[in-house]
Amino acid sequence: MLLLVGLGNPGQKYSRNRHNAGMMAVDAIADHYRLAAPRHRFQGVTRDGLIAGEKVVCLKPATFMNLSGQSVGEAMRFFKLTPADVVVFHDELDLAPGKLRVKTGGGNGGHNGLRSIDAHIGLEYRRARIGIGHPGNKDLVTPYVLSDFTNQENREWLDALLDAIAGCAEYLMRGEDDAFQSRVAAQINPNPRTQRPSKDNL
Repeated sequence: MLLLVGLGNPGQKYSRNRHNAGMMAVDAIADHYRLAAPRHRFQGVTRDGLIAGEKVVCLKPATFMNLSGQSVGEAMRFFKLTPADVVVFHDELDLAPGKLRVKTGGGNGGHNGLRSIDAHIGLEYRRARIGIGHPGNKDLVTPYVLSDFTNQENREWLDALLDAIAGCAEYLMRGEDDAFQSRVAAQINPNPRTQRPSKDNL
């Protein structure tokens, strides 16, 4: 069983914020696989079902970002999971927009949601990092992440990335994180040789 966690802030006013990219990804997965209707539990909202024959619970903490670990820890204890059974989707300033990277463990990079989860369950959970880019000045980070994705971002990469994450989620279920990452990249950029390389690919 896997617990797929989407990080963000609760409420409609935040739903399209860049900081809510993790919640958007988990919603896309739950919708794609037609998981059960939302349930309010574990200080959050869950949808559960099967992906590739394996049980999955998608969790969106209803706490604000800096308290996300309370919800994740409660769900993990209820299902008797280990950190390795938890995949956290979150926005990543240090990745170019539209890039996806998956890793286990590591630092929180100043991300308040990850900092809270680290405190509640430790470091050795899996992280699916969704690149949103950096505004270029640290003083602009807070208004940037708490602003909505633009229509141009939606058209150019966000919608395609969310579709690819949802369609390739079965690789996560099998523990094939590298395959998940590469399949998502191939789906949103099917002809990489025709594209100019970015610094993330060098």
